[in-house]
Amino acid sequence: MTKYNEEFKIKLVTEYLYGHLGYKSLAKKYNMPSSTPLRNWVSSYKVQGMEGLKRRKTKQEYSVQFKLDAVQFMLETGASYQETAVQFHLNNPSLIVRWLKAFRIQGIEGLNTKPKGRPSMSKKTNKQKKKGEKKLTREEELERENELLRLENAYLKKLRAFREDPNAFHEKHKQKWHSNSKKKDSD
Repeated sequence: MTKYNEEFKIKLVTEYLYGHLGYKSLAKKYNMPSSTPLRNWVSSYKVQGMEGLKRRKTKQEYSVQFKLDAVQFMLETGASYQETAVQFHLNNPSLIVRWLKAFRIQGIEGLNTKPKGRPSMSKKTNKQKKKGEKKLTREEELERENELLRLENAYLKKLRAFREDPNAFHEKHKQKWHSNSKKKDSD
C-alpha cells in the first residue's frame, strides 16, 4: 500500500511548479510530516515526466551490472540516493539504499538476485545432516548399508506374512501389544 496516491503526487508537483509556494509550505498545507517526498517527486517528474510519479505494478528485476553501475555512479560522483535514482530512471531511491548496503557488506555477490520464498524442508534437513554427521569410514558405511538391508528384509518378510493372512498377522501383533501394555500398567 502506498502512502500517497498518484493523483495526490501530481496535484502537489503541479502546484509546486506552477504555484507560488515552496516545498515546506506545500508540505505544511497538505499535512505532510516532511517536504522530502515532495522534493523527490518534483525531481523525478522533471526527468521522467508522469512516469516518475507512477507506482509500478510489477516488480522489475534489475541485472547485477545495472545495480553495479548505479552503485558506482553514486560512489564516484557523490550523488544522493534520489539523484542516483533519477539518473537511472528509478522512482524508488530505497532500491539504491538496499543495493549500496548489500554491495558494502558482500561486494558484487550481494547484488545477485536472491531466491524468493521459503526454502524447502528437504534442503534444510540435508544441511543439518551434513553439519551433524562426521565422515564415515568405508567399514562404517558398509555396516550401515548392512543394517539398512536387514531392516528392509525384515519389513518385506512382515509384508509378505500380512499379504498371506492379514487376520493372523493382526491377531499376532494385537496380542503382543496387549501383553506389553499390561506389563507397563503393572509397573
